Amino acid sequence: MAVQKLPLAKALNESLRKALETDPKVVVMGLDVGKLGGVFRITDGLQKDFGEDRVVDTPLAESGIVGTAIGLALRGYRPVVEIQFDGFVFPAYDQIVTQLAKMRARSLGTVKMPVVIRIPYGGGIGAVEHHSESPESLFAHVAGLKVVTPANSSDAYWMLQQAIQSDDPVIFFEPKRRYWDKGEVDTEAIPGELHKARVAREGTDLTLLAYGPMVKTCLEAAAAAAEEGKSIEVVDLRSISPLDFDTIQASVEKTRRLVVVHEAPVFFGSGAEIAARITERCFYHLEAPVLRVGGYHAPYPPARLEEEYLPGLDRVLDAVDRSLAY
Repeated sequence: MAVQKLPLAKALNESLRKALETDPKVVVMGLDVGKLGGVFRITDGLQKDFGEDRVVDTPLAESGIVGTAIGLALRGYRPVVEIQFDGFVFPAYDQIVTQLAKMRARSLGTVKMPVVIRIPYGGGIGAVEHHSESPESLFAHVAGLKVVTPANSSDAYWMLQQAIQSDDPVIFFEPKRRYWDKGEVDTEAIPGELHKARVAREGTDLTLLAYGPMVKTCLEAAAAAAEEGKSIEVVDLRSISPLDFDTIQASVEKTRRLVVVHEAPVFFGSGAEIAARITERCFYHLEAPVLRVGGYHAPYPPARLEEEYLPGLDRVLDAVDRSLAY
């Protein structure tokens, strides 16, 4: 059956299964990815079906995991690395930004680095410190890395396939609070471009731009605003690096207003780059300044304060009202 309704987590599992079946050079590796099937069960059943040489349980050593993946890529493999939680990636940050990201340029393009690093990210699950971070802008700032994030099951399935097929390293951020949201997946479809944004909802009065976990929140905000007669367009960015500025620009030229929403702190977040670039591109079209909604410039709080920290429906709608008031 080509079209199935799957949770986002299961869509990722099916995507990894397809990649392992299709290409014998694909290797899945990470802490607890084998017998346990990953803490979120993304790799559930894969080691049983493909063996311990293809789905490898590693020691608790993120730097070593990524370093090993670089060595495998040099030998012609396509490693897919799982970092168990977002905040655990930092021991591997040196390997990622000084080796993985630079290898292709260092070799003048002769060396390929087809490595995917999967990172569950963001909040909304009531986890403790270092389990709810949104570090995407740290990686988007590094030349040589591609940074993408799906917002629904279909994109989870297809974007992971495309990331694995890429000859450049891809940081694949998975919105953990959306793992259990279901959506249709057509496994025989022709996927769109990996780094192309999509218009998730058409509108004429204002553009809400989001990615990953905040796309659903923005769609809910657009539906709520529609009850008050406001027509809100929602654009799912999908790719953080490279950025599809053309799709954003086309939407903003139509609606003349833009609000960028992400879970990560607003301060020096990816929304800042988008706001600056769209202000340059659309200066004579904008009827209000580009506004940003996101987390606060503070350490991620305990679970009881999570709802206050994360941007929710009310904060998005407040930004919509402020923009429309200009």
